[in-house]
Amino acid sequence: MTETEANTFSTGEAPTGLLSGGPAGEPVDGGTAVGGGSAYQRIGGAVAVQAAVRIFYDRVLADPELAGYFESVEMAGQRRHLALMLTVLLGGPDTYDGRGLTEAHQGLGIPPAHYSMVGGYLVATLEWMDVPADVVADIRAALVRVEPQVVTGGDARV
Repeated sequence: MTETEANTFSTGEAPTGLLSGGPAGEPVDGGTAVGGGSAYQRIGGAVAVQAAVRIFYDRVLADPELAGYFESVEMAGQRRHLALMLTVLLGGPDTYDGRGLTEAHQGLGIPPAHYSMVGGYLVATLEWMDVPADVVADIRAALVRVEPQVVTGGDARV
C-alpha cells in the first residue's frame, strides 16, 4: 500500500484486508507464529502502522471530550511517537526514543473514562482496518497493562 492509499483510509472508505495477515497465535510482543512473522510484519509494517495512527488520531481529535488533551501538542511529533511505540509493541524495529508513558502523561489528570475512550478508538481503528483478531486482543491486553501508567486513579477496561 502506498502513502496515498493510506491517506484515503481516514476519509471513511473501509480498506479490504489491509492488515489481515498470517495464522492466529502471533503474540504482539514480537514473537512469531508459524509462517507468519511478527505481528508488525503480518499487519503490513510501517505503512499500515502509520495509517492506523493517522486514522486513530483523526477519530480522537474529532471527539470533543478528548480533543482538549491535544490542544497544545505538536501532532506530527505525537503521531510519530505513537507509530514508533506501536511498532515496538507489534514486534517491529525498536527505534523509539521518546518519554515513557508515566512521564508523558504526568499531570494530565486522565480519568479512567477518557482512557477507556481512547483505547476504544484504537481498538476500533485496528478492527476497522481488519487487523487479525489475535493481534487486536494482544493490543487490548497491553492497554490494560499500561493503564496505571496513564490514568489518574480508577479502573478502566478497554
